[in-house]
Amino acid sequence: MEVKLQSAETKQPEVLFTIEDNIGILTLNRPEKMNAFSDAMRAQYLELLNQITYDRTVRALVVTGAGKGFCAGGDINGMKQRMNAPIGEMGFNGWTRQQYVGSTVSALMNMPKPTIAAVNGPAMGLGADLALSCDFVMSADSALFAWSYILRGIIPDGGGMYFLPRRVSLAKAKELLFTGKKVPANEALALGITDRIVPAQDLLSQAVGWAKELSVGSEAAIALTKGIINRTYESQAEQIFSQGSLAQGLCYTTQDHHDAVAAFLERSPAEKK
Repeated sequence: MEVKLQSAETKQPEVLFTIEDNIGILTLNRPEKMNAFSDAMRAQYLELLNQITYDRTVRALVVTGAGKGFCAGGDINGMKQRMNAPIGEMGFNGWTRQQYVGSTVSALMNMPKPTIAAVNGPAMGLGADLALSCDFVMSADSALFAWSYILRGIIPDGGGMYFLPRRVSLAKAKELLFTGKKVPANEALALGITDRIVPAQDLLSQAVGWAKELSVGSEAAIALTKGIINRTYESQAEQIFSQGSLAQGLCYTTQDHHDAVAAFLERSPAEKK
């Protein structure tokens, strides 16, 4: 199945979505702009994420980019238009836009399914943040990361200040955010920015294969586990224990749990070892 959402202005599909063996593949589709986010793309992207969240035929999601880039960040032309707006209007439009940016990050982070960023090329600024919003990052050997906000005179607003320290340490995150330096795939792997590197031609197939492995378990158990573990670092131990107890109570009521217990009990003693 393929879904295309189009810009009302350009009539071009800026976000593509397909399903392969219950794995969703969301592709940012502005290759001529290295998949930089326009306002139209952001709206389409959020609409699709909402659909995917509630579509139970989609067990996991892979996010990638069309062409040579993953995502170049925000569209610079859009920044120029905001700069040329009257001061009052600029402030309001900027504030309104930031609500969209926050939704872009949280919708992917909180999706109750495993998510993988398949980084096929440069992931810059918001693009780098978008990758880290996923549960896992798989990179082509040609991938490149940079938190380039500082080079545009702005701060990381796409989740980088939250995600990056959790992957690379606080000091290293500050270095990457203060300098906007480019990090090639091998260095990104060593730092923990990406989890796996594969040849570019194998990226999508391997990302889909990994997504299948991650999504074979109980749909409810995965969603509940993800929702709790995402907040481990900012929660007290007792909060995690309490949330885990409530979640486990819900798991006990699911058909997945009942079927798994019955299947285990029906196995031979040799199979249980």
